[in-house]
Amino acid sequence: MVNLITEHMDIWTAAQIQKANGGRGRWKNSNGQGPHGIKKLRELILELAVRGKLVPQDPNDEPASVLLEKIAKEKKRLIEEGKMKKQKPLPEIAEKEKKFEIPQGWEFVRLGEIANLVYGKNLPTTKLTATGFDVFGANGIIGKYTSYIYKESQVLISCRGAYSGKANMSPKKCYITNNSIVCELTKSSLNKNFLFLSLSAIDKSRIVSGSAQPQVTVANANPVIISVPPIAEQRRIVAKVDELMALCDQLEQQQTDSNDTHRTLVETLLATLTNAADQKEFAKAWQRIANYFDTILTTEQSIDQLEQTILQLAVMGKLPPQDPNDEPASVLLEKIAKEKARLIKEGKIKKQKPLPEIDDDEKPFDLPEGWEWARIGDASLFTEYGMSEKTFDGIDGIPVLKMGDIQDGKVILGGQKLVQENVEGLPSLFLKKWDLLYNRTNSAELVGKTGIYDGSDDAYTFASYLVRIRCSEKCVHPKYLNLSMNTSLFRATQIEPHLKQQCGQANVNATIMRNMIVPVPPIDEQHSIVAKVDELMALCDTLKARLNDATTTQVQLADAIVERAVA
Repeated sequence: MVNLITEHMDIWTAAQIQKANGGRGRWKNSNGQGPHGIKKLRELILELAVRGKLVPQDPNDEPASVLLEKIAKEKKRLIEEGKMKKQKPLPEIAEKEKKFEIPQGWEFVRLGEIANLVYGKNLPTTKLTATGFDVFGANGIIGKYTSYIYKESQVLISCRGAYSGKANMSPKKCYITNNSIVCELTKSSLNKNFLFLSLSAIDKSRIVSGSAQPQVTVANANPVIISVPPIAEQRRIVAKVDELMALCDQLEQQQTDSNDTHRTLVETLLATLTNAADQKEFAKAWQRIANYFDTILTTEQSIDQLEQTILQLAVMGKLPPQDPNDEPASVLLEKIAKEKARLIKEGKIKKQKPLPEIDDDEKPFDLPEGWEWARIGDASLFTEYGMSEKTFDGIDGIPVLKMGDIQDGKVILGGQKLVQENVEGLPSLFLKKWDLLYNRTNSAELVGKTGIYDGSDDAYTFASYLVRIRCSEKCVHPKYLNLSMNTSLFRATQIEPHLKQQCGQANVNATIMRNMIVPVPPIDEQHSIVAKVDELMALCDTLKARLNDATTTQVQLADAIVERAVA
């Protein structure tokens, strides 16, 4: 069985699952993958250990039945001496409860028969001290205290909260709180480390109750069935498990180092594209990367990095070539100013305070000929907050878009709560197709998310945590502005310096947003950029789909090996 572990190292290390994340590009979790294969390998090692398939049996070992008799006698003596409370007898183990076969000399036993299960003692956090003895809570050391309860280390079961059912081992001279159950062992009992790995291998759902407030009670834990080998074999199993878990640690560290090295490689190579001084240097950098695509784009995170590079190249004017005959962006900005003046004169929008000129030190990079830097307030017709009206569930009313409806640069329609049609703020706060929505308040990493509303005119409105940006479509393509505001550099230079935490949430308001700067190309080039980005993002999605198929296969292989081993 050990060969089963060592012969499939490629599968254990290759099977990585994509961790949950928040969308495309900069909204991704920076830690892109989890070592699923190594996690399954650890589970397999424990499962083989408690089934007697990890080390060979020795017929000369004293059988487990003798050990259990010794434990029973010692518990009886302790009860008679008043050192242990007498417990209600546990039911005999029925044949149907024995989920697998065990070797000769092993025995099945209920946990309460070989250990005295007691809760730790309550200790208010106000009584914790800076120095003293360790205090063990639900899943680790939570502080110090002036005294300890147990001189020797103890096997514990976390009994309250998210870690309920998890096996732990306390340090020596430790105070154990009532967030853990202590498995007190007699002197002639099981090997402490073997009991720990046995409890680590059990299905936690067998002993955990409650969903909102998970917990484990002594009454639930006492009947748990574990397999008991001879005491000598317990020691051999513990030694082998320690050896194999150390190997897992090495594999996991190697995998982490490899992932970190790969991420740095990808970042460095892709940076040569955005840092290229001219078209000739850019072409060389691109060829260098293209030659190693199969090596570079091997994780979902690396494809995310490519997506971010595509967006950055787009707003730097390095995707489609420039056309010197295009109407320059300076003329577009003049047209926007004239259109705004007309709308103000007609009373359709409010006059805004003029925005300051853009200083050279504000500009993060140089622009191609015909492009201009512009503040969002000058590159758009107007910006405004949404409504604060209370919403309701139903079928008759106007849907209200909220923060969570912005995903991957798009606005997701359907399933929204409603407001009445005659509510204050309508019809002026109805959305028009191609309105851009900006998320001004949320957790720090989500402030600044933007998305394009692609629904019908006057069908939806939006909440006050969002800001609407209305573009003059003949001068600024809303999709271009959207992708500009979704680059990593925009976030680093325009959003993060202004993040303010209030009541647990971050905020970058509309006034600050109007002062943010974006690069504005000629309108025809904006359309070309949007088309090219859409084309390249579709290719990235295809790459991800292929990668996910391969990853799924590796994960399924790892799962199948475990299932075969314990069948």
